[in-house]
Amino acid sequence: MALTRRQFLTRSFGAMGAAALAFERFGLTSALAQSADYKALVCIFLFGGNDANNILIPYDDYATYAAVRSTPATLGIPQASLLQINPPSLGSQFGLHPSLVGLQQLFNSQNAAIVCNVGPLVEPTDRSAYVNGTAHLPLNLFSHADQQGEWQTAVPNAFISTGWGGRAADKLAAPYASGTGFPIQVTMAGTTIFNTGAQESALGLSPAPTPMNASLRLDGFSNPPDGDPRYNAMLNLLQVDDGFTLVRAASNITGQGVQVTTLLANVGDPAVPPFPLSPRTSLGNQLEQAAKLISLRNVLGIKRQIIFCSLGGFDTHNGQVSTTDSTTGTQASLLAQISSAVKAFYDATVAMGVANQVVTFTLSDFSRTFVPNGNVGSDHAWGSHHFVVGGSVRGGDCYGISGPNGTVFPTLAAAGPDDTDSGGNARGRWIPTTAVDQYAATLASWFGVSSTDLPAIFPNIGKFGTANLGFLS
Repeated sequence: MALTRRQFLTRSFGAMGAAALAFERFGLTSALAQSADYKALVCIFLFGGNDANNILIPYDDYATYAAVRSTPATLGIPQASLLQINPPSLGSQFGLHPSLVGLQQLFNSQNAAIVCNVGPLVEPTDRSAYVNGTAHLPLNLFSHADQQGEWQTAVPNAFISTGWGGRAADKLAAPYASGTGFPIQVTMAGTTIFNTGAQESALGLSPAPTPMNASLRLDGFSNPPDGDPRYNAMLNLLQVDDGFTLVRAASNITGQGVQVTTLLANVGDPAVPPFPLSPRTSLGNQLEQAAKLISLRNVLGIKRQIIFCSLGGFDTHNGQVSTTDSTTGTQASLLAQISSAVKAFYDATVAMGVANQVVTFTLSDFSRTFVPNGNVGSDHAWGSHHFVVGGSVRGGDCYGISGPNGTVFPTLAAAGPDDTDSGGNARGRWIPTTAVDQYAATLASWFGVSSTDLPAIFPNIGKFGTANLGFLS
């Protein structure tokens, strides 16, 4: 559970108040020495289900795409507007959505890759098994809430209270603990199951333009609080332990909050060019705060960091594109926000000298139907394409598990070899060839999770042929 300001005001005081002086106790020299080995995973969840069919579009075989998406004129992006890329593994030219200028630059500079046709899978599944009903399928396919949960937990066939980010944090929090007590997980987007571990919780910070030293505050006391009698009384109460497990747990969370609040109050508000974006955006503000946090890695003694950001609005049942220009509209605006924010964030990591130590990646509920729905929109589908960005990315190519056509890119044919649907009303909902488990395990392995610990984080990983898709070095 993320630690929010409200929790600090409403939860009982805890037994960790003495840790509020940790910054002075450990000292800057110790913090610098402890954080030489640093890596960060930055997750961007696209809530609502991003239409990946308009993310990566065949350029050489554009006619196949246009026959469905542009006839009659509806969701199709004109060929002349596509941002051309040449992924070697696909053997032909493709195009990105015209809003993805920054991501095209990163792809062409080999600092971004695309993982194709990923989705929740209980086991490898093909069209025959799906149609015949012999495949074990994820719970409640095509449901927003369920698919959001399955992407964040990597457990598609059961309900679970922890996320794969949280379980990875459970494994790495002790060996990579910061000298100052700063937590391994941070969310810029509220409480999520992704960051929920059995032991580890995420620290909730306010996005920019909130200054970093005010991103987590302990209200109700004078500023600074050291001489406040109520504050000192609270510190004394934090030493009390009445033996009740729940009280002790709440006290620990409160104590952590006091400790981290004290740490952040002393770090200032670092500049992280090229942020801030102009104009500011929701995702840009979250990634700016993430960049500020990374810039403070030495001061805070951070060795490993899992950072969660998000952007909503991708449930485009209608108005996905403008009726007068398919390169504009709801999705185009959202994609432009992602592209500019991610490019700025990558450039910030370059300026800080940590581009090879930070990997940014996208998740989303699902992709959307290849066949438009008649309302200038698309409906819930399954397999989707996702970006991975960073200096350690083996960029400029597409990754995943090959499907029936011998590539990782699905066959764009309703009722075709990759579609769940049959008959004249088939919609084009691609059966994933790559499991969320494989995508996430590749990220977790780079982050430092050992191969022996992977099954504890991804219980179904043994059902798939490979646990590493090779897009990170």
